[in-house]
Amino acid sequence: MITLFRTGLIIILLSCIFSAFGQNTEGSQNWTHFVRIAGHGLNMDNTDQIIESVRETHVFGIETDNSLTGYYESFLQPEEKLEAMRIMAEKAHALGNKVFIYTEGLETITANADQKEHTFYKDHPDWLQRDIAGNPAVFGGGTAFWIDEGDEDVWISPYAMEWREIFMGRIRQIAATGMDGVFVDIPYWMTHFDGWEDSWASFDNYTLAAFKAVTGLNARTDIKLGDFNDPGFIKWVDFRIRTLTEFMEEVAENGRSVNPDFVTIAEIYPGIEEAAVRVGADVYEMYQVVDVVAHEYSAGGYKSADRNPVDWFAFMTGMYSFRAFAEGKASWMLTYSWENHEKISAADAMENLMMSQLMAGTNCWDAANHVMSGSNDYKARKRIFKWISEHEKSFYMPRHPIKPIGIYFSQKTRNYFADEFIPSYRGMMYLLLQSHLEFQIVTPRTLNHFSGEVLILPDVKCLGEQELSEIKKYVGSGHRLVITGESGAYDDQRRRRSDNPLHTILGIQESVGEEASISGTNFIYYPVCSGKTYYKICKKDFNEFSLSGTYNDSQMEQDLKNFERKLRQDLQYEPAVEVSASPFVSTHIAAVNGIPYVYFANFRGLKAKENANQIPEKNVKVTFPGNEKSQIYILEFLGEVKKIKGTLKDGKISCTLPEIKRGMVVWCQ
Repeated sequence: MITLFRTGLIIILLSCIFSAFGQNTEGSQNWTHFVRIAGHGLNMDNTDQIIESVRETHVFGIETDNSLTGYYESFLQPEEKLEAMRIMAEKAHALGNKVFIYTEGLETITANADQKEHTFYKDHPDWLQRDIAGNPAVFGGGTAFWIDEGDEDVWISPYAMEWREIFMGRIRQIAATGMDGVFVDIPYWMTHFDGWEDSWASFDNYTLAAFKAVTGLNARTDIKLGDFNDPGFIKWVDFRIRTLTEFMEEVAENGRSVNPDFVTIAEIYPGIEEAAVRVGADVYEMYQVVDVVAHEYSAGGYKSADRNPVDWFAFMTGMYSFRAFAEGKASWMLTYSWENHEKISAADAMENLMMSQLMAGTNCWDAANHVMSGSNDYKARKRIFKWISEHEKSFYMPRHPIKPIGIYFSQKTRNYFADEFIPSYRGMMYLLLQSHLEFQIVTPRTLNHFSGEVLILPDVKCLGEQELSEIKKYVGSGHRLVITGESGAYDDQRRRRSDNPLHTILGIQESVGEEASISGTNFIYYPVCSGKTYYKICKKDFNEFSLSGTYNDSQMEQDLKNFERKLRQDLQYEPAVEVSASPFVSTHIAAVNGIPYVYFANFRGLKAKENANQIPEKNVKVTFPGNEKSQIYILEFLGEVKKIKGTLKDGKISCTLPEIKRGMVVWCQ
């Protein structure tokens, strides 16, 4: 009787949780959450062809491109390109579709500059970004694939206020055409062309003056460039990120001043790694000021056909992080599937890419090769986009935690200790994804709302006073921590503390040595980060094990089992939804409209540039809270919804899934 009473109580509690989650429905989401994107060059004469292609291939969310601010001529005289936008917007809206326009942010090309008296650089040399030696950010043909011979390509300082005023005026004009949004490409500091990677630009007079006004420092003479031990350089790092975030915030404000529903999309290639700090475009910050981030993200390989299984887990980790940073906004993936891979079909590469994105809850974009338009396989696009349109609510309705293990993404630690933090963070994410435990990525902005029983801090070296206060409150309310490495050893400006406040909160002795782990009533501490250790193991062995299928008794299996065992035994964690599958399948557990879902992405047997067809995953078992009225459904990627049989016992309903080829969703209602 006691067991039955407790089981019934658990079911009632979970039902209340699911019911509360179900209150956030489709009405809280706008069109950006449901896009299936394709790109198109735009001019006055091709709008009908765009509409026909969109209709034929089930595109929703039409990207059009005429580089209004990206070419000097139209930057000065925009009328013709604005008229093309107006025509395109009318035709897209007549179709019941949405359309947005691409334009460059801080980059402008003067076409055939070698034949012209007036170019951007000749007319406005003071507006350009510069390296510390004073060299201007001006480039010629061949520097990048989009710069033709004879062209002049310049990168502009966001503090060149005369230019900025004109630019924001162009944004207002774009909003007035009826376009639903503007897609701003490359709002970066020039640090990504050859020879500029370590420039930490820009040192133009406008930027130097702006930095001195807020810090009192001369960036040319008062900071040690590239030295993270220098407090002045830390200020420079923070200033550069803040500058680009505020620039995009002003873009959004100008668009909305004309049309309150106008959407601002920032295209950003850095993701969670070090490049965000160097380039200065940090998606964690950008999500606060724009409506959408379009991620040109390539963790593990530029094309999906280039990825091995372990690379896919890096890609999934990035996408799940973006969804956490977005805090309810949409995440678009401008990522690429295939480019003349002889042993892999374009359709297979496209299916793997879009399957992974759907399972992470991000939006798909079909593009050919490494450009934004076209398709590697229009028939595949039509088939995949049609299927997504029929099942979009399963993937794009808000996902809410049920009983998650939290994992902390520390932006400041990433900014100042990227090479140490990212392996730790990724390794812990791999452990969660491959153990099939429910997770929730927690950030400094969401820490005070996190209510899961366990929170992991993966070598989170930098913690500010507000974060420490929230963590102390979290532990004081009966929750538990997993901390690794030097978590808490530095403040949020990279100043090392004499005593570690996390250790004080948890009662850990500072004299602790190199023990494998130390457990208390409310914590597990790994002096040597277990995430970094597992990340190294995966990089070394995961791909081979994926192909052979034999990983029993390996160090990888032992680490996975030890990780889950310590959570269950030492911290008394019990998941609400349980999954039994191999580590070559990634899982995401969440509640959608009050219903528990599990999203599976299978990467078993994939091999970069050689094989894009998975070894099917068999005998996967899922257990949900349930009762005699519970029913389990599955949706295989590109398949149809099917009902499957479950077995009810002790307030839980279990099922064994049909084999998972690429991906599958399962839910219990």
